Amino acid sequence: MLEQVNLTYEKVVLVGIINQTQTEEKSKEYLDELEFLTYTAGGEVLKRFTQKLDVPNPKTFIGTGKMEEVQQFVEENEVGTVIFDDELTPAQQKNIERILKAKILDRTGLILDIFAQRAQTSYSRTQVELAQYEYLLPRLTGLWTHLERQRGGIGMRGPGETEIETDRRIVRDRIALLKKKLTAIDKQMATQRSNRGALVRVALIGYTNVGKSTLMNVISKSEVFAENKLFATLDTTVRKVVIENLPFLLSDTVGFIRKLPTQLIESFKSTLDEVREADLLLHVVDISHPNFEEHIQSVNQILAEIHSADKPTIMVFNKIDAYTNEEIAEDDLATERTKKHFTLEEWKQTWMQRMGRDVLFISALNKNNLEEFREVVYEKVKEIHITRFPFNNFLYEKIDE
Repeated sequence: MLEQVNLTYEKVVLVGIINQTQTEEKSKEYLDELEFLTYTAGGEVLKRFTQKLDVPNPKTFIGTGKMEEVQQFVEENEVGTVIFDDELTPAQQKNIERILKAKILDRTGLILDIFAQRAQTSYSRTQVELAQYEYLLPRLTGLWTHLERQRGGIGMRGPGETEIETDRRIVRDRIALLKKKLTAIDKQMATQRSNRGALVRVALIGYTNVGKSTLMNVISKSEVFAENKLFATLDTTVRKVVIENLPFLLSDTVGFIRKLPTQLIESFKSTLDEVREADLLLHVVDISHPNFEEHIQSVNQILAEIHSADKPTIMVFNKIDAYTNEEIAEDDLATERTKKHFTLEEWKQTWMQRMGRDVLFISALNKNNLEEFREVVYEKVKEIHITRFPFNNFLYEKIDE
């Protein structure tokens, strides 16, 4: 019996700005990503609005004229949610809500909402809840409902204390409680990691929606949830994998994204311990995405933040089956040839060539080039294993012969 699919999407409008650091092309790319995030969260984007601004308006983020344009569209189309691509201050959010009379979110709020939907385990739910409360704390003034109703108002309010002060105190208490809970779970997880023995640890990392979970399923022959949506995987999955005669642990981690909210980096640092403690990183990249090089930079930036940038890494360029390049007609002399015109073979001759065998081109979905992938991973894991257990070296020499 087929499951019924809920096709009711929330009407959404997106708003972004163009400035010196964010060109028109860059703004379009960010809004494309924001639209995919919106779709993942269950929204349907009706229209995008962009404005050229050197500095965002401190009161309403965008200018008065553009705000009137957005307001008119929202009213005429009964739009319930307006999402801004950059983080809004609490004052901006409050002012915009007053003008548009709609639910106002920024990129951070949207990502937090997706994380709340996707969190499956008690651990990830606690991490997300902590991030949500830390995001909520400075924004309490604009709320329509008061948090003390969640735990009863009688006896909970100090002398002369206002509702908003009570709310803030409750949120701070909740944050302290969640941090304490996470510390306890962190200790349990650290014990679990130490009990895994001396097996080599390999971690799949990469931008969100690059196919890490699909690759995990193929390599480990397991059923890890994989979907063509952003942040399909939140909880770290660890599987024991054996290539030829060599066992190792393979973990699938949460995907990274540009403009990742600081609250989430802080809350998910424990999940990223799998990356920190890994012996080898498999940096999976969606080569079919037109801006995959920027995705690589975003991932590398977060690796540097968690002190894991110098780990042995294999670059795994996935989705080669979906890669296409733009072509220039022979009689077109005006169009300048850029990276978007490169074939896969031309990409292999760029900076990728300097990495030698540490660069692989595969399709996890169609299982293309997976034998080469296994060979390279086997060799890398074997090197690490032999360094750790030199007395086992003769076993591999005999097998290789």
